[in-house]
Amino acid sequence: MTVSPDGLRVVLVTGLSGGGKASVLRALEDLGYDAVDNPPLGMIEDMVIAGEGNLAIGVDARSRGFNAGAVLAALGRLRANPALRPELIYALADETTLLRRYTESRRRHPLAPQGLVADGIAAEQTLTADLRAAADLVIDTSDLPLAGLRQLIERHFGNSSDSDSSRLVVSLTSFAFPRGLPKDAELVFDARFLRNPHYDPILKPRTGLDSEVGAYVAADPDYELFFTKLAELVEMLLPRFVQEGKKYTTVAIGCTGGRHRSVYLTEKLAERLSARIEADRANGGPGTGWRLHVSHRELAREGLDLGTGTPPIPFQAREA
Repeated sequence: MTVSPDGLRVVLVTGLSGGGKASVLRALEDLGYDAVDNPPLGMIEDMVIAGEGNLAIGVDARSRGFNAGAVLAALGRLRANPALRPELIYALADETTLLRRYTESRRRHPLAPQGLVADGIAAEQTLTADLRAAADLVIDTSDLPLAGLRQLIERHFGNSSDSDSSRLVVSLTSFAFPRGLPKDAELVFDARFLRNPHYDPILKPRTGLDSEVGAYVAADPDYELFFTKLAELVEMLLPRFVQEGKKYTTVAIGCTGGRHRSVYLTEKLAERLSARIEADRANGGPGTGWRLHVSHRELAREGLDLGTGTPPIPFQAREA
């Protein structure tokens, strides 16, 4: 077992039943974490003290005497120990997805064993609301395939993340407004006012990864000012997020279809922030206090690879 020089990693995994907690625990176990699902709440701290390696613990409404306040109190005590690196993951999915998963598995909801699954989901959302608010990482698995979930967990909790453990993970993502906001987005920008390549019959089937599409969007008279202000705002906020000790943040840029304008802007923002990192390193610095991850939600749903329009990967994401 390789333990980070910054301390023993302790990951508490909670969320909604059917939201993917078990898959998160399995992914952490594959990364070498000792994984324990649903122990008595009073045993969590003793397990951490007795542990010799990185530890992942599933905590949810199935626990006897489950109480969000008690979980947060235990987490607070763990965070007071300088030898530990405790984090809280909250996994969820939208109600439609949860209902479908329960129908497919034919399982009863733990909070509504004799009633409607929808009632159990509502009760659990209320019961765990404080945990979601306090989570270091919220994972929405509604449209996230298993391979994508495993990549996300490896990115945040694998050995490679230990070398950058003090850095803020900045996720840049494009999306389509009609298909809903990314649930983990903290900064959301609307690019729907810009010229839309959708109405050009040549550009319509292409994506914002195509240079001609990018040139079409950038030709909008308000593009330059909009992008400059957007980038400046993000560049102003990221150092403050680092100072606050935030570990993850998501910047989402949306348009109507999530294929052209938002994709292009997300790529341009990634280029600009990457240049900041490289410039800092060239001047002998650590490369700023953040690292980037870029994804395009709607392109991933279509199974399109980065820049090629071909579908070999189920989850479109990369480090920048």
